[in-house]
Amino acid sequence: MFDALDFVYLPSRDVAVDLKHFTDQVGAELVFAIEAFGTRVAMVRLSPDPPALLLAGHLEGDQPVLVHRVADLARAITELEDRGVEIGARFEIPHGPGVELVSPGPQRLALYELTRHDAPERLANRRDF
Repeated sequence: MFDALDFVYLPSRDVAVDLKHFTDQVGAELVFAIEAFGTRVAMVRLSPDPPALLLAGHLEGDQPVLVHRVADLARAITELEDRGVEIGARFEIPHGPGVELVSPGPQRLALYELTRHDAPERLANRRDF
């Protein structure tokens, strides 16, 4: 059911400051830094291989969210619900629709389906801030 861990969403109180830290000090590669819908999100890569890190100003809480790609989101939701997994918030990312799973502990896990295949090229090198 799970194809790949594509993204780790990291909560950020100040995306610009965190972005500078990751790129200037840690040595991460900037993929994009966008400002839209009242928030800022920046993607960086520590290596050419997934997962990419997303610094997200709108992400609630202090825990990162591990975002796994699935081939068919509706089917994955049905399978998980049949196993007793509670489905939490539904969301959209530039790459497609997703859902967060409800966990008994502090771990945060989400699934998304890649439906907008042009998202990586469309967002690459975009720098709003």
